[in-house]
Amino acid sequence: MNFPVVIHKDKNSDFGVTVPDLPGCFSAGETFEIALENVKEAILCHVEGLIKDKEIIPKATQIERLKGKKEYKGGIWALVTVDLSELSEQVKRINVTVPENILRQIDYYVKKRGGTRSGLFTNAALEFMSNHQS
Repeated sequence: MNFPVVIHKDKNSDFGVTVPDLPGCFSAGETFEIALENVKEAILCHVEGLIKDKEIIPKATQIERLKGKKEYKGGIWALVTVDLSELSEQVKRINVTVPENILRQIDYYVKKRGGTRSGLFTNAALEFMSNHQS
C-alpha cells in the first residue's frame, strides 16, 4: 500500500517524516534515505494499531490535495510503499479460488516486483476496504 509522506529538515536536525493520512504517525532519520526507511516501520506499527482497534485504514490522499496545507509548507513529498502482510500478527492459512489465468497474472506480478501471493492479496484487500469505506 502506498502512503504519501512529507519530509522536513530544519537546520541542525535530522530529517523528520510525517504521514498525513495517519495522524500521529511520524518518524525521522539522519539522512533522507534512512528517514524514508524508518517511516515504513512507523506506518506498519500505526496500521497494526488501527487493525487491532478494528478501525479502517484511511484511504491515501493524493499529494496534490495535501501540498497546499500550511503545516506541510516547505516539505519534500514522497510515496512510501509498505507491505502490510509484514504485520506482526499471526497468520492464518485459507483456501481461495482464483481463475487460473488471473493466478498466472498475479504470479507474474509478484515475481516481477518481489513479494508473495499472500502479500498481494493482503495489501489488495486492505486497500480495497480503505477505498470503499461506508
